[in-house]
Amino acid sequence: MTNRVLVLNGPNLRRLGVREPDTYGTTSFDDLAALCRDTGRRLDLRVEVRQTDDEAELVHWVHEAADERVPIVLNPAAFTHYSYSLRDALAQRTAPLIEVHITNPATREEFRHTSVVAGVATGTIAGFGPMSYVLALQAVAELLAEESVS
Repeated sequence: MTNRVLVLNGPNLRRLGVREPDTYGTTSFDDLAALCRDTGRRLDLRVEVRQTDDEAELVHWVHEAADERVPIVLNPAAFTHYSYSLRDALAQRTAPLIEVHITNPATREEFRHTSVVAGVATGTIAGFGPMSYVLALQAVAELLAEESVS
């Protein structure tokens, strides 16, 4: 049985490849989405990749995942640092939640050092570029396999 996973992305991530390539690299959002779907297929996961600049829409997607017991790989982008509404929605999760970042926020500006999401996430993977998503999907697959054994 293939497990569904939502890969959710917050503001400005659709601009990957053109937005600050020295910081975020040259991989486009479409290339990142394809990488996630390809990785999912290899791991027997049905990956749906979504992006929004709208906090309310992201919260709605998190509610959907909680209601349907769907794991989430989440790059909250700027919402990482201040969105308590997103954090509260994520606290209602019913399946694994992996926070993911392309860069390592701890090595960047001071305001990026705090994640309001981390405290409700299963774990965080950061600093590996697009590979952060691959690692996050591998973690989800492992967590789901552990659940099915117990």
